[in-house]
Amino acid sequence: MTRAISTLAITVSFGVALGAADWPAWRGQNDSGVSAEKNLPVSWSDAQNLAWESPLRGLGISTPIVSGDTVFVTSQDGAVSARPGNHPTLVQSDELETFGERTLGGRRQGDRPVAEARVQFVVTALDRGTGARLWEYAIDAEGPLPEIHEKHNLASPSPVSDGERVYAWFGTGQLVALDMTGKPVWRRNLARDIAPVSIIWGPGSSPVVYKDSLILQSYHGQTAYLLSVDAKTGKTKWKADEKKGVTSYSTPVVVQSPTGPELVVNSSIGVAGHDPDTGERLWFYSEANAFPVPAAVASDGVIYLNRGYRSSPYMAIKAGGRGDISSTHVLWRQATSGPYVPSLVQYEGLIYMATGQGIISAVEASTGERVWQERVPGVYMASPVAGDGKIYFLSETGETLVLQAGREHKILARNKLTGRFGASPAIAGGRLYLRADDRIVAVGE
Repeated sequence: MTRAISTLAITVSFGVALGAADWPAWRGQNDSGVSAEKNLPVSWSDAQNLAWESPLRGLGISTPIVSGDTVFVTSQDGAVSARPGNHPTLVQSDELETFGERTLGGRRQGDRPVAEARVQFVVTALDRGTGARLWEYAIDAEGPLPEIHEKHNLASPSPVSDGERVYAWFGTGQLVALDMTGKPVWRRNLARDIAPVSIIWGPGSSPVVYKDSLILQSYHGQTAYLLSVDAKTGKTKWKADEKKGVTSYSTPVVVQSPTGPELVVNSSIGVAGHDPDTGERLWFYSEANAFPVPAAVASDGVIYLNRGYRSSPYMAIKAGGRGDISSTHVLWRQATSGPYVPSLVQYEGLIYMATGQGIISAVEASTGERVWQERVPGVYMASPVAGDGKIYFLSETGETLVLQAGREHKILARNKLTGRFGASPAIAGGRLYLRADDRIVAVGE
């Protein structure tokens, strides 16, 4: 059952190219986590320098996206079962309260909600200027509901927009395309069309817009495949199967290489580059990884990636390879000390990253050599973003650490907001959009 609720009259211009100030996917334009905007905010609090706050129906950790005059975000209304047993935490200590690590909704570890009879997935559209709710679209969860980790739910994938439609994918395999007024254009259920979703801790990969296609990475162990569908109709363009048992929680990224575009995939068996027009695998780097979560970023034909899991390796790969590139296109590799969940950000020649337990580092993008490393209070699941000479690290406890970009570790501000924040920030129109579990906060004038 679906519903679209229009709560405010809006005017939409269709077919408009994405603007320079848009943030159309979870890591922005070019999937880099970097904004070209100037005069971005430095200081804020619950009572200062906030443009607006807007509550959300349900909970979630997906990143808000911005397309034109609209902010889009997804959430889950109603609880599903958490996987039995112990749930790994980012902080490797029994004193989680000291560090402030919480589960979805701000609960303590182990305080798991009771599964509800009805669960809905919600796409919410907010006015970018005021935060007013423009419309809301909800769809009932279908089929068996995968068990999840208590730090997220089945609305973890972030939405994506091409300026004409917004696309949302949920942990049941349900996929929906909406026009900019909230009207459904097409829907699919990949769990029913192809194979059920089965992955430990629940899926997290977000959809990717490429040309007139939507690309989805469904590496869920029992079945593993890449899928390209027509953005206008949802019909399958190509499907590339991976061998049984391969898993990934990462989002694929399209990068440009000297030989053409490549779809970079971080999975449990290594890193691979595929042709985004056909799905054909072009190159691969073999390396086992139990929980590959981070996504790659690319700049000037070089792919930067931390693999994920405890004390993750991180590396630089020259795009454009063919076959096994381990001895030809790996520019450098550091064997340890990378983040478990957050992705890297590469900005002005340096790579910045934060581990779950608050170890902040900057390394040379050209060599991988460490420039500086500091430990700060906080638990970090969100990926950092950069722009206007600043690096923004958002902790779960709601504190955003603002650093001056460069070879010196210089903190410009520590900004605290109330709530739990697991989603990565978005930057658009001179503001930061921060998503708490249950609301969106627009930071800036």
